[in-house]
Parts: sequence; structure tokens; C-alpha cells
Amino acid sequence: MPDVRMSDGIITLSPLLLDDVEAHLAGEDELLVRWLNGGPGTREGVEAYVRHCREQWDTAGPLRAFGIRAGTDETLAGTIDLRFAGAGLAPGQVNVAYGLYPSWRGRGLATRAVLLVLRYAASEGGQEAVIQVEPENPGSGAVARRAGFTPTGRTHTHDGARLDQYVRNLLADTPDA
Repeated sequence: MPDVRMSDGIITLSPLLLDDVEAHLAGEDELLVRWLNGGPGTREGVEAYVRHCREQWDTAGPLRAFGIRAGTDETLAGTIDLRFAGAGLAPGQVNVAYGLYPSWRGRGLATRAVLLVLRYAASEGGQEAVIQVEPENPGSGAVARRAGFTPTGRTHTHDGARLDQYVRNLLADTPDA
């Protein structure tokens, strides 16, 4: 697995590891389950996901999942991932999804993580970043706006769920953290 580490001096992003499973399970709450995870995590399920993430790194697959780490001890504060291919993405578009554990919210860490991960996305050939959030999740939409994304309207998932969509051109500038 590549040794990818990015930091702005406040947070560090690095690939998820099996050592992160316990911290993820401890940090998961109703909001992460609802808006990001799709269901409550189990040890087996989170371990399988982390193994899948590692395989994606090893094979240069379309998924790049990072742990958002805070403080000098780099405590796992949440996750952020990029998808370089997937349903609804045009060539060159990269989907960004993120979530923080409850005790880390409200500190600007998600915005910092998005700005850092955009640099990586651009370095890997991403041309435009896309963030999609449920309209009932105003905090996630606020992160997108603070990170320089522009609202582009509503879209729908394959199962009919409504999502607010935000985009940011990765070629026009270098995101600052």
C-alpha cells in the first residue's frame, strides 16, 4: 500500500488501517449511520471494508479511503474518501464523501480534510470534485460551501433519494488548506 500522508498541521490524512476499526466503531453515531455508512457497523463489516480499501490502494482502484487524524497523537476523528469512478460521475469527476465522529464536529476539521484531499484528487488526474449530500444534512452542505464548492442543484440516486450536489473545478486552482 502506498505511503500517502497529507497534513496541514492540524489534521493528517492517511489510508485507513485495520488498527482503525475499533476507533471507527467507537466513534460511529446515528448521523454517520444515516448519512454515510448506510447501516450500523459491525467489527466484521468494518474490517471487510478496510481490507477492501487496502485492496483498492494496492491495485490503484477507483476508491481512496483516508482516515482523518487529529492532534499530535493522530487520533482517528473520521473518514474521507474519493471515488474516481462510479454511477453518475463523468470522466474526470471525483466523488468526495466525509464524516466526523461526534466529539470532533464543529471544529472545521471536515473542511480541512476536504481541502487536503482535493490536492490529492488533482494530483491523481481528477478534474472536478463532486459532493452529494442529503438536503436534511445541512452541516455537510456547509462543509462543501466552505471548501469552495458551488451548488449545482438536486440529483437522485438509483433508489430515488434526493441529493444536493456541489462541484468544484480542480484544474482552475490549487486548493488551499
